[in-house]
Amino acid sequence: MATDRIRVAGLGAGYFSRFHYDAWRRIPEAMLVAACDRDIDKARATGAAAYDDLATMLRAERPDLLDVILPPVAQAAAIRTALSEGVRAIICQKPFATSPEEARALTEEAEAAGALLVIHENFRFQPWYRTLKTRLDAGEIGTVQQVTFRLRPGDGQGPRAYLDRQPYFQQMPRFLVHETAVHWIDSFRYLLGPPTAVYADLRRLNPVIAGEDAGVILFDFASGARALFDGNRHLDHAAENTRCTMGEALAEGTQGTITLTGDGALHLRRFGALTSETILPPDRSGTFGGDCVHALQSHVVACLHGGTEPENTARAYLPVIDIEQAVYASAAEGRKIALDTLP
Repeated sequence: MATDRIRVAGLGAGYFSRFHYDAWRRIPEAMLVAACDRDIDKARATGAAAYDDLATMLRAERPDLLDVILPPVAQAAAIRTALSEGVRAIICQKPFATSPEEARALTEEAEAAGALLVIHENFRFQPWYRTLKTRLDAGEIGTVQQVTFRLRPGDGQGPRAYLDRQPYFQQMPRFLVHETAVHWIDSFRYLLGPPTAVYADLRRLNPVIAGEDAGVILFDFASGARALFDGNRHLDHAAENTRCTMGEALAEGTQGTITLTGDGALHLRRFGALTSETILPPDRSGTFGGDCVHALQSHVVACLHGGTEPENTARAYLPVIDIEQAVYASAAEGRKIALDTLP
């Protein structure tokens, strides 16, 4: 893989897969060779060689990398099939697996096979979080005391909520955190380091769905900083495209505040000032999340070519799953849970 283009095959051709396939086509060091879906017409619609059986595709195409773009219930079987067919680089969409035990087992099986398993947690690759991380690390706003994100996509009201885009959302028994807030569990870790404790208060507002769709989660960090995730899928925020950032954020420190607005722009206000300066312009990429899917996949390809380890390996991602479990336990028990007791 050091010099040749990486041969990529995709598994899954649902709603979100369009961003994966588009990104692969824009990475010069990669070559999309095939797509697989149980609905062969969907696989054909990707424009790649189409298959409706994973093992058949892997044997025929011999890809260097398999991109698993499936819901959690189908991920374990896909990863194990890929390992058995000799694939040694796999990217798997989040949420990874159906339980912490299954995620650990898959991680260990991939490691035992000498395969790289990466989780497609792409929010940390959004340009506003990459820029915010650089500014925080540089001390731009002094000592960080709080980071807040308000999730407000405005897509959760009424009996048809989610049906037009991702209908399986309605049946997920764990929804807001497992499907959505997990992005910010990882993003807060990226920005502030591993949290030390969590407290959560979750609720279901829409009676037609199975899981929770609103709630607040408070994270403690060893630095003394706190992070607050405030999510409500019924409410919106000021943005032409409410899915661009999914909401608004504040990073507050002793020397200033950085604000993320719904257009993907970052604004820095110095402590005591009445005005702010734009440090990242609005997103004009026209694709999902500031083209974060392309950024993540480019990162993995660069690591494969360079022989370095990507950020979101399965092993590195396991703490996100443990923290998610602690969030649900906190909501069920009504107490703050220390994270230093997690595996």
